[in-house]
Amino acid sequence: MTYIIAEPCVDVLDKACIEECPVDCIYEGNRMLYIHPDECVDCGACEPVCPVEAIFYEDDVPEQWKDYTNANYEFFEDLGSPGGAAKKGKIDKDTPFIVALPPMGEH
Repeated sequence: MTYIIAEPCVDVLDKACIEECPVDCIYEGNRMLYIHPDECVDCGACEPVCPVEAIFYEDDVPEQWKDYTNANYEFFEDLGSPGGAAKKGKIDKDTPFIVALPPMGEH
């Protein structure tokens, strides 16, 4: 189990969660942030600091945003486990599900 970032983050990318994460497991894609399922230690530090309430424990993702669970896992399929987002920097991609979404959020 891990934490999942859902729709409220798309096109917002606030990054308060990145600053709060003690294990550097929140990676930046083009349109949203993603939590690495193998690097996350389930501490929950990211959840309360998210200004748009986009972060949920995997079992608690609202039904209308369940597809974000798969998108979160798929983002890391070809990346593997880089061992920290700061080393990797912004990753120039998103999953097909996220790419297909209409523009949303704040810019």
